Amino acid sequence: MNHAPRDLLASRPAKSAEILAIFEGAKAPAPSSETKPIRVALIGTYTPRKCGIATFTADIAEKLREFHAEVGVEVYALDDPSAPLSYDAGTQVIAGNDGETFARAARTINESGVDAVWLQHEYGIFGGDDGQAVCDFVDRLAAPLILTCHTVLADPSERQRAILCHLVTRASRIMVMSRHSRELLISKYGANPEILEVIEHGAPDRPFGRQAEFKARFGLTGRKVLMTFGLLGPGKGLERAIEALPAIVERHPEAIYRIVGATHPNLVASEGERYREGLMALAERLDVADHIEWENRFLDNDELLDQLEACDIYITPYPNLQQSTSGTLSYAVALGKAVISTRYLHACELLGDGVGNLIEPGSHEEIARAVTNLLDNPAELAAVQRRAYNRGRETIWPRFADATARLAAGAVAPAPRRAPLTATPGLSGVIAMCDATGMLQHSVGIVPNRQHGYCLDDNVRALMLMNVAEGLHPTERMRWSMVYASFIQDAWNPEEKRFRNFMRFDRTWCEDIGSDDSNGRAIWALGHTAHCAPDPDMREWARNLYDCALPQLNDIGSPRAIAFQILGAAAMLRAEPGHEASLATLEHGGHFLEKLLGGERRPDWAWFEAVLGYDNPRLSQAMIEAGVALGREDWINSGLETLEWICRRQISSGGVFRPIGSESFGKPHTYLPFDQQPLEAQAAIEAALSAHRAQDNGFWYEHAIAAWSWFFGGNDRGVQLADMTTGRCRDGVTPRGANRNCGAESILAFQLSHYAMLALYRTQTESPEGRLLEPARETAR
Repeated sequence: MNHAPRDLLASRPAKSAEILAIFEGAKAPAPSSETKPIRVALIGTYTPRKCGIATFTADIAEKLREFHAEVGVEVYALDDPSAPLSYDAGTQVIAGNDGETFARAARTINESGVDAVWLQHEYGIFGGDDGQAVCDFVDRLAAPLILTCHTVLADPSERQRAILCHLVTRASRIMVMSRHSRELLISKYGANPEILEVIEHGAPDRPFGRQAEFKARFGLTGRKVLMTFGLLGPGKGLERAIEALPAIVERHPEAIYRIVGATHPNLVASEGERYREGLMALAERLDVADHIEWENRFLDNDELLDQLEACDIYITPYPNLQQSTSGTLSYAVALGKAVISTRYLHACELLGDGVGNLIEPGSHEEIARAVTNLLDNPAELAAVQRRAYNRGRETIWPRFADATARLAAGAVAPAPRRAPLTATPGLSGVIAMCDATGMLQHSVGIVPNRQHGYCLDDNVRALMLMNVAEGLHPTERMRWSMVYASFIQDAWNPEEKRFRNFMRFDRTWCEDIGSDDSNGRAIWALGHTAHCAPDPDMREWARNLYDCALPQLNDIGSPRAIAFQILGAAAMLRAEPGHEASLATLEHGGHFLEKLLGGERRPDWAWFEAVLGYDNPRLSQAMIEAGVALGREDWINSGLETLEWICRRQISSGGVFRPIGSESFGKPHTYLPFDQQPLEAQAAIEAALSAHRAQDNGFWYEHAIAAWSWFFGGNDRGVQLADMTTGRCRDGVTPRGANRNCGAESILAFQLSHYAMLALYRTQTESPEGRLLEPARETAR
């Protein structure tokens, strides 16, 4: 590989104070002495819906508001349109579970400008098989995603695994409530351990040892009270607890078992109260009906806690040992109850070290033995209750709120760094991607990847960079210009009258004809070189190849290829006014784009195509350039109007540049936020420069500033992509942060964006309206 000489690699930006180095481990900013307020969109089922997740979602909102007012919580309740509920004022409702409903909800959330989205995931609460509608929903969310996994299956179906894996790939932070769930997410679902946090289910903070007071309140004085709480269903194992009662009451006739909670609504809908009636019949057969008290209703939180306080022993006889979380178990422990539980996951983690008694599932004998042992030994019963209460201090609501507030704050994108406007990026990152053949396409991290070879697209961009790069010794400029020009020259296939695009590392071409877009870019680069190259011999070479190739490409039909040709022809006309082939190209291309816009335009879609692809602003930029060159005001106006339309769709409600993501490609009349690529920021800046030259309007400068700031953390994840010292740039912004690779396209997009931004900056400072510069500078900071 060729290397640049010392004077090139050692060259430094003009303003050293603005150098930003990121690839040697950028340090996070020091914590502020004041807590920054943040806003979180909280999504899940919600009270008054009668389910555990609804209660948990409400607990998050309530406890954060109570203990961490700096975290503003905006609730989006998942509602069943077939059984709608009334929610508290201020609660947003997602009424439905189809794709269109979630698309509207995602747009609303994005436009609200929240700092993070916190989603409660359970397979049964989203639409589609296994709730798969959640996948498309999270794809549309722009803010960092916090994911709470309420169920992490050890043996999921293929679809269940795919859904959770997809959510994991989109999440910036993941909360689970057990260590076992954390390990499963890592081993089975590929979660990054660094974003996983175990936060145990929160619980109330009440005084210890008030059984007598609350037994008196409920008429239970003198009784030994056993209790189970929750929505009734076959998965609760209550049969085993009832079967244990004969042995318990034989030794302790004062014992009473309180079964508190309504039958699960889904079970009621399918079979009425048959399950509860079966349990009652079992109690009659065993002659223990007088020792069971049924509370057949869904209790509000305060009443549930009061009834738990009247309890001596709490029983969870669940047969499903994979249950990762039980809110009522957390409540019972925090209130200092002696717990007897089967060895399901949450119980094993919460009740270890003597906090409670763990038993095997399916055995009423074990339940009876554990209960009678405690009732026979009041001192041991009291000791277990005290150990439980002490353990519960770790999960009380203030501790839970502290942990969830830290979780939310950790997901929020950091503030962007100052985006330098005039400092010159180094070129060592560019040169490191090059050899005597040309510029390699891809990298692994910062290391060039020879496996993918070279492409015309990158080498034409590299030549354009050499045309405009400042602070470069003439010898070095010519050296690398010759490498890239030679690649372009060899790419021309005179037999096929087209440029090739992809070349292997061994210098053999992968094809005879490259894509329309790569051919269009070649014409653009040649026109640009004929106009901008400092060396006259290089300008002459470009003019000759341009004149040879351009007439052969008049049958290209790709909109972007035509736009690239227009940009090349406009550049050629600046070098040689009256160039006939270039004028013809502008006429043909302008009419093509005009017709395209007329065919696809509608009131809510002022665009050339039904889909948004890559490099979108180039279509508008080409219309502006063609209109300016040919004196067509109508084309200029169409270009400015459509450019403003796409610009406004690429800015968040908070003013952050949010380019159309590559995940949008192929989706008519919609657009998704990820993956965001540097090419889009470059297109936005260069199109804004063309627009500003045609219409001196502060909007274009402000938009360019936002796009430029995107490289320095002014993006949806607050990640810095560009390094002024080396001139490298990461490959984009994903839902999880920066793509760590630094490919040629990204590096060149950053470099060329700098020179477009510099041109726009100089235009501003030289114009009478230069006063617009100062507010824009503040925006950049």
